[in-house]
Amino acid sequence: MDEEIFLLISNFPGADTARKAVRLLVEERLIACGNLITGVESIYEWKGVIENTHEVTVIAKTTAARADEAMSRLRALHPYEVPEILLVPVTTGWPDYLAWVAAQCAPAAST
Repeated sequence: MDEEIFLLISNFPGADTARKAVRLLVEERLIACGNLITGVESIYEWKGVIENTHEVTVIAKTTAARADEAMSRLRALHPYEVPEILLVPVTTGWPDYLAWVAAQCAPAAST
């Protein structure tokens, strides 16, 4: 498999917001799929205050060719002022799955 695959990771304030963003990214072929993990508790400092919030983590799969556009689109869809958007390279994986990710992120054929 020639296409480099990445995990695109982000936290959202709720499942509905995360679900809408992931669905649009899949429809636009910027990601192959996204997993929503509920029940995440995040503790961090924001503007001088220690926050303790419940969030939904999204783990999406994309390709090197689509990564920059996927991150930009995710940022546009995200409600946070400074959202967590991480791009992590996948160094190995099941070849058939990685090929599927690459195929799903390829631009749709023109009709």
